[in-house]
Amino acid sequence: MSKKAFRTALLVVLGTLAIALCVAGWYGWQLYQYPDQRHAGTGVEVKVTIDKGMSFPQVASRLAQHRIIDRPSWFRFYAMRRGATTAVKTGEYTLRDNMTPHEVLDALIAGVQARSVAVTLPEGKNMLELFALIEEAGVAKASELEALARDAEFLRKHGIAGDSVDGLLFPDTYKFVVPTAPRKVLERLIEAHRATWNGLAREHGKALGKLKDRLQWSDRDVLILASIVEKEAVDPAERPRIAQVFVNRMVSPTFKPKRLETDPTIRYGCLVSPTPSAACIAWNEPCRKAVPPRPDGCERLRRAQLDDRDNPYNTYQHEGLPPGPIGNPGRASMEAAMKPDGSDYFFFVAKDPRTHVFSKTVAEHEAAVDKYMR
Repeated sequence: MSKKAFRTALLVVLGTLAIALCVAGWYGWQLYQYPDQRHAGTGVEVKVTIDKGMSFPQVASRLAQHRIIDRPSWFRFYAMRRGATTAVKTGEYTLRDNMTPHEVLDALIAGVQARSVAVTLPEGKNMLELFALIEEAGVAKASELEALARDAEFLRKHGIAGDSVDGLLFPDTYKFVVPTAPRKVLERLIEAHRATWNGLAREHGKALGKLKDRLQWSDRDVLILASIVEKEAVDPAERPRIAQVFVNRMVSPTFKPKRLETDPTIRYGCLVSPTPSAACIAWNEPCRKAVPPRPDGCERLRRAQLDDRDNPYNTYQHEGLPPGPIGNPGRASMEAAMKPDGSDYFFFVAKDPRTHVFSKTVAEHEAAVDKYMR
């Protein structure tokens, strides 16, 4: 090879190396600057879910799909340089489309910031009403809560008799993280109920024991009574007397048939039962189809519902307690059911929106009904 050819070849090699070094330097500089380069966007918030078990390449790919980053391979290299490929936390993130890769990775390492909400669950509401409030607050889906509340294995595990958790969801104001698993929601409400119930049972142990012995009741039976008292009583002072009315109807040898005859039990059987009777459907469907819909059912019961023997919760047709609680009673109603006031009334009728007139005989009751209702 001539000297001229050698020089030419050397210049080509050196030129190629120089170009390669320039390109490498440019890419190196771009990689160096990449973490702080703001992504082209307008600041729009985008929700991105990082699922459990995702590899970091999958994370980078998902971010790119949602237009949070470009160049996912560069993002992976940046995360490797920071030793952060295994530090990403799962969850649903709200990211902006104009963040820098540095800001995005910092957010994934920090994790989703927990948000808490206060949810007030009123006394006397049935489980479906409570689940709707919990869903409205964004804590858990009502459908998932209901499915678990009726799940036989969940009930067995928590020692719950009957076909649902109704009656065991303590009404109170709770703070929940958004979202919370349905199981944790129910377990927290059940735990609060049992703590309150056990405290009252210790406080009124003598009266409770006497009541259970007299009627051959279990704690669940007393809870069913408490749920009825919660629905019937407005004035707190009347709760023990209303409880006593229902007890008197069941223990008096002269009161026959031993029917409680209380409207809220019928409504519960129509609104909450997964298999409502034909009469319940006829009563409820027009209200559900109304505009706006009325999922709470109609206000006024009709003769067909009062005469409906297919509704096991119809206490106008079936003697004794209904099959289960008809709502979730608060502390005062549980206390009233454990310790009724000992009076000898058998009837009551609403005198005004808050109070009732109590009667000992049918004649007295009819006179009160004529005066205040008819």
